[in-house]
Amino acid sequence: MLDKLHTELPPLLTEAAQRFIVPRFRGLAAGDIEEKSPGELVTIVDREVEALLTPALLGLRPGARVVGEEACAAQPGLLQGLDEGEVWLLDPLDGTANFAAGRPEVAVMVALLQEGETVAAWLYDPLAGSLCSAERGAGARCDGQPVRAARPARHDDGPRGIVKTRFLPPALKQRVLERTASCPGIHAGVNAAGVEYPAIARGHTDFALYWRTLPWDHAGPALWLQEAGGHAARPDGTPYRPAEPRDGLLAAADRATWDAARSLLGL
Repeated sequence: MLDKLHTELPPLLTEAAQRFIVPRFRGLAAGDIEEKSPGELVTIVDREVEALLTPALLGLRPGARVVGEEACAAQPGLLQGLDEGEVWLLDPLDGTANFAAGRPEVAVMVALLQEGETVAAWLYDPLAGSLCSAERGAGARCDGQPVRAARPARHDDGPRGIVKTRFLPPALKQRVLERTASCPGIHAGVNAAGVEYPAIARGHTDFALYWRTLPWDHAGPALWLQEAGGHAARPDGTPYRPAEPRDGLLAAADRATWDAARSLLGL
């Protein structure tokens, strides 16, 4: 049903990378970076990529609408109605702080929702030119090749995991920190979901806990991981749906690892 999108969308992502992202990597001027809210950066590249891709996405699915991260910064009401009709979710530069600092952990992410369910996803590494994609019920791919999540390895010093503590409620944050204090393999990740979810599937880390779950950050990566055989759900075990304004999302290489991570973290 969505085969045409898998042909038409990748060249748009490549164009965005070649026109805006690659030329400015480690070349941003001081005036190219702003703080749009406390602790949240935006660059000229975020805005340029979103301006290019928004009309292009509208052209691919007449009748759909686009909800981009930077548009929502100006008009938060755009997040209403994600469970109605077809909606494109667009993160023009996941990992903006990394890009601003000259670090390569960035991605361009696009997801398609139908009546609130994520049905397709694209996670593009603009610097490497590598594309991870998925369609609900059709599996996950990277650069055209099928992907299956690697089985987590056992480590003598405990599990490997990403835990984002910035937005955790204070009591939960304290509990998580206490429970993981003796686990050297637990770390904060690279602050780019489009990089961290593929790292789970590739066996580089076993799980990731997020609390703030902005839809453009997680709709595509969560679908991609699940289609690769991983598991992503709310901490209480209920399914993750991008249209639901709830906190908390735990992603893991498989269901058994998800259960173990939930127990470890005291969720």
